[in-house]
Amino acid sequence: MNIPKDITLIEVGPRDGFQNIDKFIPTDLKLNIIDELVKSGFKKIQITSFVHPKAIPQMKDSKEVALTATEKYKDVTFVALVPNLYGAKTAYESGIRNISCVISASETHNKENINRTVDESFDELRKIRSQFPDLNIKLDIATAFGCPFEGIIPIEQIFKMIETALEIGIDQVFLADTIGIGNPSQVDKILKQVSEKFPENSFGLHMHDTRGMGLSNILVALQNGFKTFESAIGGLGGCPFAPGAAGNIATEDLINMLEEMGISTGIDLKKLVEITSTIKNSIKPDLTSHMANMCIK
Repeated sequence: MNIPKDITLIEVGPRDGFQNIDKFIPTDLKLNIIDELVKSGFKKIQITSFVHPKAIPQMKDSKEVALTATEKYKDVTFVALVPNLYGAKTAYESGIRNISCVISASETHNKENINRTVDESFDELRKIRSQFPDLNIKLDIATAFGCPFEGIIPIEQIFKMIETALEIGIDQVFLADTIGIGNPSQVDKILKQVSEKFPENSFGLHMHDTRGMGLSNILVALQNGFKTFESAIGGLGGCPFAPGAAGNIATEDLINMLEEMGISTGIDLKKLVEITSTIKNSIKPDLTSHMANMCIK
């Protein structure tokens, strides 16, 4: 197989994974899980989001989580999701220097998600870029592989969004399969089109596993030279504003696949499964992770 031998994994469980949990997770438990993720080998972790507590109550302790983690670990990159300029400002004041902004390729989903048109979202992104020149900004293009409201998104729309992001000066662009609707053939086609259109740029992927095709889609991405992926421990997560969106690809399942294929991840899989056990026993008992369900009694 013609696949990369070095890849980058970004753990998003503490943000994307926890945001849908109804019962508030104690801040100390969140920080303990972040500690354990760092110990397992992760160098980049998405730890919280600076959104209004009424929208995502689980993230009401975002300042404390961010300040504690960034002060404790200087050699780990911590990422926060921000929906607007105010969120970016608060994140910056909380020690965060890497942010993720989500804009959907679907106008309908973008309005459901952040109550803005796509153009309005890019206007906000320009303000963030202008006012915080030293922030590393990642754009997540949501519903890039399909939308629950509009179906398949024309590739020209994705091209336009990437071009706009590059013009603004965004540091990195990820394509997100927000509802996990992508299949290997479709993913292969879209990734080839994006690579041919933007040969000088590298892109990351955020894939969900709603229909059980997450790992197969990652394999296709690897064969297309993509090597930066986001996943969530235990398979937690899912967009609260996208009907039918299930969890992310389980990090431990992805690492198991990669390591079995001879691709080193630098992550201690045994340690990761132990963290999953904590999550299963303390936060959410019904995880989708194959490794967790196989190894945890």
